[in-house]
Amino acid sequence: MMNFLQKLADLQPNFIHFMRISIFVVMAWIGGLKAFQYEADGIVPFVINSPFMSFFMQNKGKTATNEKGETVAEYMLHKNPEGKMVSKNIEWHKENGTYWFSYGLGTVICIIGLFVLSGIWFPKAGLIGGLLTFGMSIVTLSFLISTPEVYVPNLGGDMPTPRYGFPYLSGAGRLVLKDIIMMAGGLIVASDAASRLLKKGK
Repeated sequence: MMNFLQKLADLQPNFIHFMRISIFVVMAWIGGLKAFQYEADGIVPFVINSPFMSFFMQNKGKTATNEKGETVAEYMLHKNPEGKMVSKNIEWHKENGTYWFSYGLGTVICIIGLFVLSGIWFPKAGLIGGLLTFGMSIVTLSFLISTPEVYVPNLGGDMPTPRYGFPYLSGAGRLVLKDIIMMAGGLIVASDAASRLLKKGK
């Protein structure tokens, strides 16, 4: 048992590098997908409701009437289900600036991932990447406050105690909450990079 524990302890630097690789895979994959229509459409509810990023959207604050005669945020009428392309919705997203913003965001995410990965060899770059990962995660987790879609909506039903709103996370909300792991990972790789830089300075 002691040998196993010692082996785990000795492998800690390798596990931290594995954390860097893991962050890179997530960043590169998710960032790369931002170049595709369905992924770009999907970020609109987060961005258009965010106090940090809504100014990038041309149609923020606009409302419209849905099929039930209810007044809703206009973007809600232009959601494309994943795997489905509706031309009028795509035109709305073009006017909104959705795709250009998504391309820029995807590029930034991929660059952060590259900084984190390069921390295996270059601690200064790794420090920057780790801190940027932490900062990006703060923005992402803020969606739990600003984005209505992260919680289960009230769709009615015949049960006496319906389950909707806080703390009942929707699929989108569960994805956002996972970023707390990215936040911790960013701090771990940044701390390791800082430790290596301090050792170099001695």
